[in-house]
Amino acid sequence: MSDVVAKPRVELKPKTERPRLHKVILVNDDYTPREFVVTILKGEFRMSEEQAHHVMITAHRRGVCVVAVFTKDVAETKATRATEAGRAKGYPLQFTTEPEE
Repeated sequence: MSDVVAKPRVELKPKTERPRLHKVILVNDDYTPREFVVTILKGEFRMSEEQAHHVMITAHRRGVCVVAVFTKDVAETKATRATEAGRAKGYPLQFTTEPEE
């Protein structure tokens, strides 16, 4: 007889982490028309008129407002596109991103 002991095979599954999310933040300025900000929020972030108006007013009153939360690449792309849309019209409209806690 042989003294071979068979060990069970253990399958190790790699743990996949969810991608870290990033907030897109609207920064208030005193020059970009409110209507233009609402238009950008509706177009780039697919908000309703009411949602866009609420975000715009919140940023106006508090200085900043979180617009939406996405994966890093999507957040940076949307923030850049929205900021560039303002620049194209000559406005200092600014959207930034930061990691969500």
